[in-house]
Amino acid sequence: MATYNRAARRNSPTMSRAPEVPPPASSATMRAFVHWIRAAAPYVHAFRGKTFVIAFGGEVVADDSFLGVVHDINLLVSLGIRLVVVHGCRPQVEAILKQQSIPSRYAHGVRVTDVDAMDCVLEAAGQVRARIEALLSLGLAGSPMAGARNRVSAGNYLTAKPMGIVDGVDMQLTGEVRRIDTEAIQQRLDDGDIVLISPLGYSQTGEIFNLTVEEVATQVAVRMNAQKLIFLMETDGVRNGRRQLLSDLSTREAEALLSKPAKLAPDVRLFLPAAIRACDNGVKRAHLISRHHDGALLLELFTRDGVGTMLAATALANIRNATIDDAGGIISIIEPLEEQGVLVRRSRERLESEIERFIVAEYDNHIIGCAALYAFSDERVGELAALAVHPDFQREGYGEALLQEIEQRARKLRLQKLFVLTTKTAHWFLERGFRTGTIADLPQQKQSLYNYRRKSQVYQKPLQ
Repeated sequence: MATYNRAARRNSPTMSRAPEVPPPASSATMRAFVHWIRAAAPYVHAFRGKTFVIAFGGEVVADDSFLGVVHDINLLVSLGIRLVVVHGCRPQVEAILKQQSIPSRYAHGVRVTDVDAMDCVLEAAGQVRARIEALLSLGLAGSPMAGARNRVSAGNYLTAKPMGIVDGVDMQLTGEVRRIDTEAIQQRLDDGDIVLISPLGYSQTGEIFNLTVEEVATQVAVRMNAQKLIFLMETDGVRNGRRQLLSDLSTREAEALLSKPAKLAPDVRLFLPAAIRACDNGVKRAHLISRHHDGALLLELFTRDGVGTMLAATALANIRNATIDDAGGIISIIEPLEEQGVLVRRSRERLESEIERFIVAEYDNHIIGCAALYAFSDERVGELAALAVHPDFQREGYGEALLQEIEQRARKLRLQKLFVLTTKTAHWFLERGFRTGTIADLPQQKQSLYNYRRKSQVYQKPLQ
């Protein structure tokens, strides 16, 4: 096996110049690496085969850091993600207009495209597209692109129509998306290509229209039923009035922020409405992230907290009834606590047979907490059991929310008291209105099952 590994290293283009003995790495670094890989694995499985649309302006392409974005795009493709890349070219157009002494005209933040400006748009779009295609074709040894064999497909996928007259301004050759050839795009994705789309649309009469990158990206994401729409922009996401980065938003929350646009960064005012439209029309998630943050794509997609703002049509966190499909997620939450003796062990068979007693806290389709209610209706008493929250979420109020939901359900069952048996979390319950009880306070059936070897403490709370 050692001989095989050495040969593999000699034949690998990325390892051809590596030393015979790799430099030592600290154990902390190695543990962090292993932890990150394991933490990223669920996202890798979830994203494989899904379609993502990544959109950015021409300033991203002009920046020296764009090669890093290309490397990350290549990595996403290697993980089985189907990519549509939509680019803009505004700064390149501005440079050509200036060079030719042609004035720029805008209305409502959108370029008014006359015939002369259209020539500049075509030239700029061609330059940007060629640069993107060239970088995506790199395969240099010793780089993240080593061994890559990316095919880039670009074409006339968009049919456009004129934007017309907007508030008295004739937008001329500035247009809007009329139709997208989704079948052609789908075929290219099925063939393993990266689909590259420029902000140009064509009419059936042969006219060419200048389109906005945000509209093209949104329309493509919606009509391709994309899993994600990702905008690379100047700022790192959406911030509230206290300048705190909002890691996730529902579209309703985002619309509330847009009602006070003066408090938002200019690029947020541009891309946030597009992200809202996408999510409200079937795109599962939209992301707004900084183009200046190296590795932002990877950090946003493969870490829990991300580095930007993620939008969804509904709130990402919710509490709901558990189903049999949640059994595995619940076990992953409670099993570590069972091993520590915090919770009583229960078999998978028992859990599945009692699943209707459980509720779960869910964040972005992942189970992050659970709790169960066992009702003793004859004595008007309920037991709170298996209350647990994933360690990464324990300081975010999910335990409190689960408790409140259990209390609300107990009241609907006309229970008058809730009790819990615990060995190590007494203080948490005392802080939330529970008081010390005794075994005699338990329902008769529970008293007969009490485990004297475990010596759990009894805490109870009246329900009003």
